[in-house]
Amino acid sequence: MKVLVVKTSSMGDVVHALPAVTDLVSARPGVEIHWMVEAPFAAIPSMHPGVTQVHRLRWRDWRRRLGQRSTWDEMRVFRSQLRSHVFDVVIDLQGLVKSAVWGRLALGPLVGYDAGSAREPFAACFYHRRAKVSKDLHAVARCRLLMAAHMNYPAPSTPAQFGLQPAASEDATHPTPYAVLIPGASRAEKNWPLSHWVEVGKTLRARGITPLVLWGTPAQHSVAQSLAAACNGSVTAYLRVEQAAAVLERAHIVVGLDTGFTHLAAALGRPTLGIYCDHEPALAGLTGPHWVRSVGAKGHVPGLEGVMEWMEQGLRAQDP
Repeated sequence: MKVLVVKTSSMGDVVHALPAVTDLVSARPGVEIHWMVEAPFAAIPSMHPGVTQVHRLRWRDWRRRLGQRSTWDEMRVFRSQLRSHVFDVVIDLQGLVKSAVWGRLALGPLVGYDAGSAREPFAACFYHRRAKVSKDLHAVARCRLLMAAHMNYPAPSTPAQFGLQPAASEDATHPTPYAVLIPGASRAEKNWPLSHWVEVGKTLRARGITPLVLWGTPAQHSVAQSLAAACNGSVTAYLRVEQAAAVLERAHIVVGLDTGFTHLAAALGRPTLGIYCDHEPALAGLTGPHWVRSVGAKGHVPGLEGVMEWMEQGLRAQDP
């Protein structure tokens, strides 16, 4: 059996789909799994041993230059490579019109959520088969249940297993133990006060743990430099997901905003504290095999004292 998983973005959403693949490998030994994903996040499914091939979509780039002939040439190449395979099932775990459209390019029956379950109800019109999955569940559970429904095995009742196996890294320049701080996000509404981050960094430094500040854009670099200077920490840039994964996997603890790298750290099994300032964590909070906590909510920026208390719990969970 050959299955194509469609979960293209964003990074946190891609991470949330991993346990569904683990379930499928367990329930259907010998299945060949392919995954369609935006190219910047391709390293995530590539780290799962159950994924045979990753098809790198570049829609985020292509949509900005649709007037160029080279863009259409690249899309034709992608379509040709994708259609060199025939799939028994193409499963859209995203539930958006764009993911359904791209899923229909593949050779094989496209399945997904019903109209009442999909994030965009119109996406259900593209599917050959549909399944009902409650919108009140965490994103990880929704992916697992949709996979089980369409692949005809019992709904999983075991804890989610992300299955990530990062490649070994030769980067040994970071002092240990270290904690990764992720103070940058894609939107300003997600940010937490820099003064609070400084106090977090100073507390870690006082415990003999080096704060390592992760950044990925020029704007985030400025914040990272200011934070590292204020708490005698280090700054590191990881524009590639596989590089970040290698560093996150060895962190003593990770404290980050609601961003993809924070979700990746939790999935890698690190003690992880997520700070939510503009989103409800109930349906997309951190989840992983070790200690994780999501604090704050939309319209409720968590205070410094509460974050410090949770971080202390995370440190105790890590300490032998």
